[in-house]
Amino acid sequence: MKTNEEILELFENHLAQIQLPEEPELLYAPILYSMSGGGKRIRPTLLMLVCEAFGGKLQEALPAASAVEMFHNFTLLHDDIMDNAEVRRGKPSVYARWGKNVAILSGDAMMIYSYRLLSGVPADKLPRIMEIFTNMALQVCEGQQYDMDFENRRKVSVVEYMNMIELKTSVLLAGSAMIGAVLGNASESDCKKIYRYALELGLAFQQQDDYLDSYGTIEELGKRIGGDILEGKKTCLMLNAMSRASEEDRDILRFTHLDQSLSDEQKIERVKEIYDRYDVPHTIQQQISLRFERALSILDTLEIPAERTEHLRIYAQNLMDRKK
Repeated sequence: MKTNEEILELFENHLAQIQLPEEPELLYAPILYSMSGGGKRIRPTLLMLVCEAFGGKLQEALPAASAVEMFHNFTLLHDDIMDNAEVRRGKPSVYARWGKNVAILSGDAMMIYSYRLLSGVPADKLPRIMEIFTNMALQVCEGQQYDMDFENRRKVSVVEYMNMIELKTSVLLAGSAMIGAVLGNASESDCKKIYRYALELGLAFQQQDDYLDSYGTIEELGKRIGGDILEGKKTCLMLNAMSRASEEDRDILRFTHLDQSLSDEQKIERVKEIYDRYDVPHTIQQQISLRFERALSILDTLEIPAERTEHLRIYAQNLMDRKK
């Protein structure tokens, strides 16, 4: 079996060989710019790891892995438009460099092209994989809508938030894993289990991202600490604190980011004081650990030898220990 690093190298080599048309330039140049702009490739890597764990052929997994990565990058193009984000992965976003109209149309083309790439999987597996991919794609859009809805709602529950991040982020990882299992000829039972493994891992990853934004380091997060607080974002930390805080403390959580008399550092410190008062960091860390351990325990129940799941354990550990 290939290591995670060898699978990533194989995927990058395959991705570099995909030939996009040169014209119209304003449609395809932004796609090439987006796809070659780095990224951790965590979804295609998992798809291929799962395929190999179940005895599948990596060459047969490459079209689906490329489709998943193309679709993921399409969502980023449109996310940046909705968020007015000028930077993506340390360089100007497609939206900032070419404008909204180009970002919309290039994103649309990426979504369509992902289905063209997906059609390269073995014909006997295409209907099932198409079903998984399409359901996954629709759920990602649902999650994004919930995320936008929550921006305008005064009250959002922790349960609603977890459902939103499951749809917006975890489903794409879980769908990738399930496609890999189908390509590896896994049983239906194991396909469902590997989906759950990736879903739990994706939720743990997103919760950790929320946690690191307030309590991590720049090295861990890859960007300035406290950005979520300064934006007044409804993260798992914010909502956990809101569910337990006094009304006075809730007002501090709701309105601190709008207080122009405070510096950014003071705003961050004031909100973190509330988090600490209600033991929010410890609670979130416990939830992250629980989901991570739950994901690993699922691997023990698969109908394959334990040694074939070793690279999936390493993948999970690397994902949670990542340095951006």
